[in-house]
Amino acid sequence: MSDEDKPLTGIKVLLIDDSNTIRRSGEIFLSQAGCQVILAEDGFDGLSKVVDNQPDVIFVDVMMPRLDGYQTCALIKKNQQFKSTPVVMLTSKDTLFDRARGKMVGADQYLIKPFNKKSLIEAVIMHTQEKKEVDYGH
Repeated sequence: MSDEDKPLTGIKVLLIDDSNTIRRSGEIFLSQAGCQVILAEDGFDGLSKVVDNQPDVIFVDVMMPRLDGYQTCALIKKNQQFKSTPVVMLTSKDTLFDRARGKMVGADQYLIKPFNKKSLIEAVIMHTQEKKEVDYGH
């Protein structure tokens, strides 16, 4: 397999979701694209993994027990070291209110569940390639 088949080689992604199914499918999709995938099953677990692994992109589920996705995102964005790390909220309900709440805590993007491989990989590319200011003529 060449690097073209793995556009995300060298990119570290943290996926925080309390659903085992979502974690597994996210891990498969992202690792197939070359990402190093770190999994966390709740916000507390996720926060310690952000610190330990310093991921390039963080996906966080909105609805989680103990510490929900908004609180998790807010804590990541309040930290000087990680405030510029892109956070993508994963949600099964997409309302204006949810988006507004996500904006308030600093979320960079919303992804509707169930996601597919393409949408997940496009989100990672969007947040990791924009630093290079590449224009593909969109």
